[in-house]
Amino acid sequence: MTDFDALIDGYRRFRGTGWSRERDRWSELAVGQSPKVMVIACSDSRVDPAQIFDARPGEMFVVRNVAALVPPMELGGCHHGVSAALEFAVTQLQVEEVIVMGHGFCGGCAAALTGQFDDAPHGAGHYIADWIQLLEPARDRVRQEHGGELDRKAFQAMEMEGVKVSLDNLRTVPWVSEREADGRLKLRGAFFAISDGILYLLDEESGRFSAA
Repeated sequence: MTDFDALIDGYRRFRGTGWSRERDRWSELAVGQSPKVMVIACSDSRVDPAQIFDARPGEMFVVRNVAALVPPMELGGCHHGVSAALEFAVTQLQVEEVIVMGHGFCGGCAAALTGQFDDAPHGAGHYIADWIQLLEPARDRVRQEHGGELDRKAFQAMEMEGVKVSLDNLRTVPWVSEREADGRLKLRGAFFAISDGILYLLDEESGRFSAA
């Protein structure tokens, strides 16, 4: 199990190898960033987008949160971390693609499907329950299709439906939908299967995921 001391050891290896190999690249990035792609992924420790896509520093603008969720367009005085990152990536960095990447064995999706944190008090899952309410449309579809059979097929369906929910929510944001409509921005859905290391891409016309 990696602890802080192991992380510092990793940093020292990075300084001695990875950073030195990419020294010119890091010098360029010190001036600014210009990624073409934004990835919205889960915070899960097993699904690092940079590793999955074998990306170099500066190539992706990444936001990670529980279950790779995007909230619908909301106005008000609350703190909107995902929305702020999305706004920065799309309107300031002017990324050309936004990828929502779900994954297998996602704890957030599982909790939403089973209702594990429903009515949880503060400190025992309240914030988790509030966040994964965004998955209600996906949960309702999966429960209707699978009934009480919450087997692996049902959980995977939930994980894939969650990607679709986030894509739908992205399109409620005017400066996202406008750019998608005029061709400046592409929205994509993806799903990474941890157990076999395969990335699946969503065909939105058919609603199906197929191996990349």
